[in-house]
Amino acid sequence: MRSPNYLFCFLEIFSSEGGIQSYVKDILKAYLSVTAGKDSPPQAEVLLLRDSPDCQNPFESQNLRFHYLKTDPVWFGRLNFAAKILINLVRKRPERVFCGHINLAPLIQTLCEPLGIPYTILTYGKEVWETLGPKYQIAMSQADSIWTISRYTRDRTCCNNQLNPAKFQIVPCIVNENIFTIAPKSEDLLVKYNLIGAKILMTVARLRSTDIYKGIDVTIQALPQIAKTFPNVKYLVIGRGDDLPRLVQLATDLGVAEKVVFAGFVATENLASHYRLADAYVMPSQEGFGIVYLEALACGLPVLAGDSDGSADPLQDGKLGWRVPYRNSEAVAVACVEILRGKDIRCDRNFLREQTLAVFSFESLRQSVAGILNILPPDEPIT
Repeated sequence: MRSPNYLFCFLEIFSSEGGIQSYVKDILKAYLSVTAGKDSPPQAEVLLLRDSPDCQNPFESQNLRFHYLKTDPVWFGRLNFAAKILINLVRKRPERVFCGHINLAPLIQTLCEPLGIPYTILTYGKEVWETLGPKYQIAMSQADSIWTISRYTRDRTCCNNQLNPAKFQIVPCIVNENIFTIAPKSEDLLVKYNLIGAKILMTVARLRSTDIYKGIDVTIQALPQIAKTFPNVKYLVIGRGDDLPRLVQLATDLGVAEKVVFAGFVATENLASHYRLADAYVMPSQEGFGIVYLEALACGLPVLAGDSDGSADPLQDGKLGWRVPYRNSEAVAVACVEILRGKDIRCDRNFLREQTLAVFSFESLRQSVAGILNILPPDEPIT
C-alpha cells in the first residue's frame, strides 16, 4: 500500500512578508510536525508560482518538496505552473490538492474535477469577503472543503457567495510563544523613541493608502481626548508605506505631532521587544483575524480592536480585549483611557498570555491539522 500524497499550490510564500505568508508557513510547519516519525509518511509536493530557488526555505525535507516556478516572462511561469499541476495530478494522483489562494481556485477546479481529485481552498480574509466572480464561486462551491482563519471570514464569505458553512473548517492563526513573551521594557528603545515616562499606545501595520482600514488615523484622532486624562500619552506606530505623509500631517493638524512616533519598519526578529514597550496595543481595524493581536496578547499587552471583524477570535469575543465600533475615534478614546487606567482583568498580563496560548499555540494548530488530515501526531510535539 503506497503512502498518501498531497499537492500544495501557492502564489508565493517566501518572496514577500504578510499575514497570509505567515499563516502558510505555520501550516507547513504543523504538517511536517504531524508527519514526522511515521513509518510511511505522506509525501507532498509544493508548487510556488512567484517564488524563486534562491529564497530561504526552512521547510525543505524528504517529505515536503518544493518547486519554484518564478520566470520572466510572467506568462510562461503561469503556463509552467498549470502544466506542473496537471502532470502531478495524472502521474501521482494525490489524495488531495491544497489551493493556497482564491486566485488559483478556478485553475485547480478545472484540473482536479475531471480526474475526481478532491481539493481544499485556503482562505484568509479580505480576498474572499465580497461577492466573487462566477468562476470563483463555482470553484469554491465545488471544493471538497475550505479552510479559513476565523468565524467572521467564514460567515461573510458564505453570505456574499451563497456557500454552505458546513464546507468550512476553521484553521486559526497562531503565535510563537517562544518569541512573543512578557519581559521588561527596553531602556535603550525607550530612549531611542523618546518614550521615557510616557503611557504608550502602539500599532504594527502597513502604512499603505489602500490599508486605511487599519485605523491608525482613527487612533491619532483619539489622542487629544486621551491626553485630557493622560497628558503623557504617546502613540508608537511601526510600519512603512505611502500613507505616512497623510498621517504625519493629520497629527500636526490635530496638535499631537509630538505624541506620535513613527518608528518605520522593524524587522520581525525585533518586534517582540517593541511590543513590550507599550501599555496597550490599539488597532481599530477590519481584519480577517489579526495575528498582531495574538503577538501583543502573548507579550501581555491589553488590546483594542474593531467590533465587526475576525478579531473576535483572537480577542475571544471580548474576553481578552476591548472591541469598539470601526472608525469611531471617540469610542477608541474612551476604551484607551479605560485600558491605561489598568483596573480591568483584561489588563492582567499573565492572564492575557495564558488565555491566548491555551487556544492559539503551535500545538493547537498541530492537533487541528492532524485531525483534518486524519494523521495521528507523534507523542512528542515539535517546537
